[in-house]
Order: sequence, then structure tokens, then C-alpha cells
Amino acid sequence: MNTHSSDLQKAGSSMKVMGVLTIIFGILALAAPWIAGQSVMWLIGVLVMAGGLTRMFWAFKAGSLGKGILVFLIGVLTLLAGIAVISHPVMSSAILTMILAIYFFVDGFTEIMAAFSLPGDQGGKGWLIFDGVITIALGVMLFVGFPIAGTLAIGVFLGIKLLFVGMTMLTVGSAAKA
Repeated sequence: MNTHSSDLQKAGSSMKVMGVLTIIFGILALAAPWIAGQSVMWLIGVLVMAGGLTRMFWAFKAGSLGKGILVFLIGVLTLLAGIAVISHPVMSSAILTMILAIYFFVDGFTEIMAAFSLPGDQGGKGWLIFDGVITIALGVMLFVGFPIAGTLAIGVFLGIKLLFVGMTMLTVGSAAKA
């Protein structure tokens, strides 16, 4: 038994649990895509704001007045960017939609390449390829629908992506336990 297979067997149970949870989150996102999309935008805004506040506090440790002022100003700009994301979720979601389209292209190709790197008898290989193809298709749909696609599309596509990731994890986890 190679190291890769034994690692998958050890992770089988937790992978199955994570797969089921991911499927549940995918169903919730599809049931309320606007809420899921708005939640993603809100979370991004909060994280960017936190980054801005962190930089502002870090400015007092900069060592020199010049560096401190520069770091503080970057922190203020970062904080304002986070506030803008929360204040203008539609515009922000349009920008995120383009970033998400690029992410789906890259992630889909990565999943397909990962599937072909698995040993021939490894369970879940087909699901990984299928997941990659679906992920690329989601990226194409986002790109073609841009800029009309936005918060709603983010929620729907997030739900679809979570469902397929969950199914892949569940299948690979089940095969690893076998």
C-alpha cells in the first residue's frame, strides 16, 4: 500500500463528515442564494475592515514617523475599502463575480489535473473530474453573464460548488474507508 492510499484511508471518516456538512451548506446556499451572496459580501467587507484596523494599530509600531504615517494611511484606505464593500454590495459583487469566474477556471483545471495524478484504482477519480468540469462551466457562466451576474449568482454558484465538493469528499472518503 502506498503512502498516498494510507493517508486517504486515515482521513476517510473525517472526509465523509466534512462532505455531508459541505452538502448541507450547499443546499442552504441554493435555498437562499441572495442571502448566501450577501453573506459572502458582508464577510469579505468585515475581513477587509479588520485588515485595515490591524494596519492602523500596527502603524504605531512602525519605528519611524514616516513609515508610521504611510502604514496608517494604508490602513485607513483598507478600512474604507471594507466599508465600501459593505455599503455597495452590488458593485462589490460585480467585481467579486469576475474574480470568482477566474477562481472557478483555475480551480476546475486544478481538480482535473489532480484527478489524473491519482493512481488508476483510486476511488472518487471520476467525481473529481466531473467536479472540475462543473467548476469550469460555472466560471464560463459567470464570465458570460458578467456584469449582470452578481450577488444572486454568487449565492447560487457557491451552493452548486459546495454540493459538488461535498459529493466529491463523500465519495473519496467512502472509497478511502473501503
